[in-house]
Amino acid sequence: MAWYKYPNFLAQQNGAEFDTIHHPGQNTPISGIYRCTGCGLSATFVADKTIPPQNHHQHPNASPISWQLIVKSHWK
Repeated sequence: MAWYKYPNFLAQQNGAEFDTIHHPGQNTPISGIYRCTGCGLSATFVADKTIPPQNHHQHPNASPISWQLIVKSHWK
């Protein structure tokens, strides 16, 4: 989960980029905060860099790790 203090620093957007699921080893398409769809952990990934490998963090039930964009950076 990601947290914030100042809601006036965030703006809601309804783009398809928030619905796409990304997998370890893929290139990050957009810089921002991503949420693990399996456990809820949040992490920041930078555009054009590789999403961390499957062993980046482990789930108690060993479910596969995948990521969903939850906060998009204004920069790329």
